[in-house]
Amino acid sequence: MRPRPDPVAPGQQSVWDYPRPAIAEPSVRHVRIEHRGTVVADTRAAFRVLETSHPPGWYLPPASIAAGVLRPSDRRSFCEWKGVAAYWHLAVGGEVLPDVAWSYPDPTAGFAGLRDHVAFYAAPLDRCTVDGEVVRPQPGGFYGGWITTDLAGPFKGIPGSAGW
Repeated sequence: MRPRPDPVAPGQQSVWDYPRPAIAEPSVRHVRIEHRGTVVADTRAAFRVLETSHPPGWYLPPASIAAGVLRPSDRRSFCEWKGVAAYWHLAVGGEVLPDVAWSYPDPTAGFAGLRDHVAFYAAPLDRCTVDGEVVRPQPGGFYGGWITTDLAGPFKGIPGSAGW
């Protein structure tokens, strides 16, 4: 069952107008992640992944991520569009956040631009921003999209959305 899209306010875009299958597009928006007083990442050269019903997932270039904060995880998952994801732990300020980030070391051809770029779950982190706006994490804990005020939902991940 497809839900009814939320009304779109001026300056917003509906995630229901995003494509399926998903696409990745480069973005010059300012993406920044902070945790425990450390700037974990800062870039204007991210990719955002757009998929129907999902807020964008933001993939940051390796050079934009602070040196030494990522530790490899044994966790893997599979995306029907992007391929096999490898996960990362984040070590900052004496704290280790397990499996808080993921990347595609060998993405499918349509997502080749994401190679080695890293996406982060917003919920466990102190502050994730897009153009200075603090994001809200995509609901449900499984997906890693970031919600900003320029998006209209509803967003996949809310209760009852498993069949969308």
